[in-house]
Amino acid sequence: MLISYSFLLVLIFLFGLCIGSFLNVCIYRIPESKSIVSPGSMCPGCGNPVKFYDNIPLLSFIILRGKCRKCNALISWRYPVVELLTGFFALSLFLKFGSSLETPIYFVFIATLMVITFIDIDHRIIPDLISLPGIVFFFIASLTIPTISIKDSVIGILIGGGILFIIAELYLRITGKEGMGGGDVKLLAMIGALIGWQGVLFTIFASSLIGTIIGIMLMVIQRKTLKLAIPFGPFLSIGAVIYVFFGNEFINWYFSF
Repeated sequence: MLISYSFLLVLIFLFGLCIGSFLNVCIYRIPESKSIVSPGSMCPGCGNPVKFYDNIPLLSFIILRGKCRKCNALISWRYPVVELLTGFFALSLFLKFGSSLETPIYFVFIATLMVITFIDIDHRIIPDLISLPGIVFFFIASLTIPTISIKDSVIGILIGGGILFIIAELYLRITGKEGMGGGDVKLLAMIGALIGWQGVLFTIFASSLIGTIIGIMLMVIQRKTLKLAIPFGPFLSIGAVIYVFFGNEFINWYFSF
C-alpha cells in the first residue's frame, strides 16, 4: 500500500508538470491572441518546431541546458519554474484534500491564477478571456465545495468586484489617474466566486500586505520613488492561493483571540 500510494504521488506530480507545460503555452500565446492548440510548440528564437523529445516537461530543459537544440537560443527559466510550481500545487492539493472534488477544482483555480499572474507580470493586463468565463465557471464549481454556499459565492462575486471598483473610482477621482485596472476588479470577482466573501476579505488583506512588503523592497533595491508601478494581479492570486491552503486555519486563529 505504501509503494502504491508513493507511486500515485509521483504520477500526480508528473501530471502537474505536464499541465504546467500547457500553462506556459497559454501564458505566451493568449496575450498575442494566438491559438493555444495549434501550431505546436516552437522556438521563439528561430521559429523551428520543438520535437516531442525536446518538449518533455522539466527534463528537456535540463538535458538541453536551457538552450534550443537548433539555434542555441536561451530558454527562459520561467518554463521550468511554471512546470515545477504546477507540479507542486497538484501534489499539495492532493495531500490536503485527497480524492475529493475539491482537489481538481482548486487545481484548475490555481492553474488559472498562475496564467493570469504571469500574463499580468509581462503585459500589465488580465485578459477578460480568462476572468469573465472564470466567474461563471467557478461559481458553478463552488456548488460542489461543501464549505462554500451559494450565498457565500454570490456575495463573494459582488464584494470582490465591488470593493476594488470603488477603490479604483475613488483613486481616479482624487488623483485623476488610473491606479487599478478593471482586470483586477474582474479577477477578484472570479476569486470570490469560488472561495466566497470570507476568502475575498482575506485575499485583499493578504495581497495588500504582501504587495506593500515587496513594493518597498523593490523601491529600496531599484532606488525608485513611491510612484513605482507594479501589477496587483499577482498579489491577489497569491492571497487567494494562501486562503485555499490555510484560510480556515487563519480565520480560526484570528477568532481564537
